[in-house]
Amino acid sequence: MRQEVEVLERSDRYEGFFRLSTFRLRHTLFAGGWSQEISRELFHRGGCVAVLPYDPIRDEVLLIEQFRIGALGQKEPPWLTEIVAGGIEAGESPEDVAFREAGEEAGLSLKALHRIGSFFTSPGGTGERVTLFIGLVEGPLEAGLHGLTDEGEDIRSFTLPLSEAEKAVERGVVDSMIPAYAIMWLAAHRGRF
Repeated sequence: MRQEVEVLERSDRYEGFFRLSTFRLRHTLFAGGWSQEISRELFHRGGCVAVLPYDPIRDEVLLIEQFRIGALGQKEPPWLTEIVAGGIEAGESPEDVAFREAGEEAGLSLKALHRIGSFFTSPGGTGERVTLFIGLVEGPLEAGLHGLTDEGEDIRSFTLPLSEAEKAVERGVVDSMIPAYAIMWLAAHRGRF
């Protein structure tokens, strides 16, 4: 059966750092026919890129820590351990973003990128799709303070042996899905590098 969606109405509700729209729609059903009319909100995030910097010689990764509004009221304090990431701007490729954000958020020049894949993060309410990379580096990874002040970024980078990063995922220290997946993927595939 062919799957189809009929958008009956779209209302843009908010536009700021992000956008929010409401859709009235109906779609085909697996059993045949059409659904009743439903209403859904869509949080527009756009395309994003995340990269886990990795030194294969030392078997170390670089992680970052920063305040995240989504953790406010759910985790105290609301700072998350994550990986380098950012939004794709007009005219940029995912690779461009990976190289740019590695410099902005971690002071790194990446030697090469290995693409893991492209994934929806929470498609029940947002259209965000993240392209995920392992970023290979030469030389030691270094901790530091980074971020763009004009974007309100205050980022602390730090390094861990990959085995310790894996344990941080298992203990729930890394409790954001994108970095958790990248770390576990790298731990399972480190022999490729």
